[in-house]
Amino acid sequence: MNHTNLSTKLAHLKDILHSYTKVIVAYSGGTDSTFLLKVALDTLGRENVLACIALSESFAQSEYQQALQLARQMQAETVTINPNEMQDPQYRANSAQRCFYCKQHLFAKMTELAQQRNIPTIISGDNADDPNDHRPGLAAAKNFHIASPLLEASLTKADIRTLSKQLQLPTWNKPAQPCLASRISYGLEISADRLRQVEQGEQFLRTLLPGQPLRMRHHDQLVRIEVPTEHIAKLTDEKLREKIVTFFKQLGFKYVTLDLQGFRSGSANEVL
Repeated sequence: MNHTNLSTKLAHLKDILHSYTKVIVAYSGGTDSTFLLKVALDTLGRENVLACIALSESFAQSEYQQALQLARQMQAETVTINPNEMQDPQYRANSAQRCFYCKQHLFAKMTELAQQRNIPTIISGDNADDPNDHRPGLAAAKNFHIASPLLEASLTKADIRTLSKQLQLPTWNKPAQPCLASRISYGLEISADRLRQVEQGEQFLRTLLPGQPLRMRHHDQLVRIEVPTEHIAKLTDEKLREKIVTFFKQLGFKYVTLDLQGFRSGSANEVL
């Protein structure tokens, strides 16, 4: 890691934030948005920063509570909105553009909030790695003129983790936690029940592998579990295997599978 280069990027980020004067931060409690909120607070002052959390069925309650607690620790003023994306049939249809429809609703609500509060700029935690991935939400951000200062300052996820550690943010090594809808296979309708199954399923798996990155992929009657390859053997231990099968059958699944390729972020996009 080139620390000079990192210092330059951080200085550039602060310069970008200074040019905004007053901002609303799209905040989820994840690594990127927490880092962005912290630097915005340090750069612009608490009175010029509003953290906005989107709470809907696709955001796990435990994640919401953690995000709120962290914002309080940073002494950030926080507001919660509901984007109501579940009312949109295009979102519920769960095509490869799902994220676009979700973000359209989110940014429309945030734009209303910005107008009510007379705040000129909305900023989001997109980083320099994101344009290389399947991110339809970036197009929605462009539609609403949402600024992406981390991306603009060329800060990658690895950069943000390093700087977050230096700032002693507890999210520096937090596994990526996209919305619950991202676990439902494309083309399978998003419903409150399926989102609840994902939330409860991943909550259960985290009790078995605390602190590990993992996913529960919803394929209608089949559940596909992804964990780091070094932990696959643990989950196939006879007692634990039976416990896992029993839990997911009670949750409503007919088939319970363990993905031998292991955990990989964004594996749902492999079908695209």
